[in-house]
Amino acid sequence: MLGRRGFTLIELLVVLTIVALLLTIAVPRYIDHVGRARETALRTDLKVMREAIDKFEGDQGRLPKDLDELVARRYLKAIPVDPITDKRDSWIVVSAAELDQELTASAGSGSGPTVVTTTSKDGTTSNATPVEGVADIRTGAQGKARDGTEFKDW
Repeated sequence: MLGRRGFTLIELLVVLTIVALLLTIAVPRYIDHVGRARETALRTDLKVMREAIDKFEGDQGRLPKDLDELVARRYLKAIPVDPITDKRDSWIVVSAAELDQELTASAGSGSGPTVVTTTSKDGTTSNATPVEGVADIRTGAQGKARDGTEFKDW
């Protein structure tokens, strides 16, 4: 009689059941870690772009016209891809006037938009037009993060 080779159907079913049980434990944890990594990448991208805007304003004395100017002047290597939407063009640019309106609405005062006050050589001051340019950046992603905050509020 020849030696039996191979596995029986019962042995294969037991192995498949064990593999399926391990996958039901591992897959949800993997998906959770991917979501956390995307949120962390989004927070980092927002921080880096906001720092680039601040450095640009400090160096140039004005806000950048758009995100492409930050890249052209080498404050950013490239406009990052939004890790939540997987798109490079989903960033929401916030102007100085819009940012002031948001801040005054949350503070409850009506101070109005930012204006540049210039002082001439003879000591007189004048108020110029409202500050234009990119003052802040937000994600265009919809929904909430794991901590319950809205992505748009970051």
